[in-house]
Amino acid sequence: MSHTRKKFATQVDSEILAAFRTLAQKEGRQIQALVDEALADWIEKRKHERPRSHVMGAYLASHEKYRELYEQLAK
Repeated sequence: MSHTRKKFATQVDSEILAAFRTLAQKEGRQIQALVDEALADWIEKRKHERPRSHVMGAYLASHEKYRELYEQLAK
């Protein structure tokens, strides 16, 4: 990923922006860093239109561990 920065402007719901600023302050991070993280996460989620590998890994591990329980619940 390129580390070149580009400016862009947009509008955000005031409540969402307030919550975003609060989170940035609580985490001691700049809003810019949170925007980068949020956009990267959004892109990754939609990149292949399938769950991310770590999500599928957790699902499969859970399914293996609790297979009998899931079978009982399905009945």
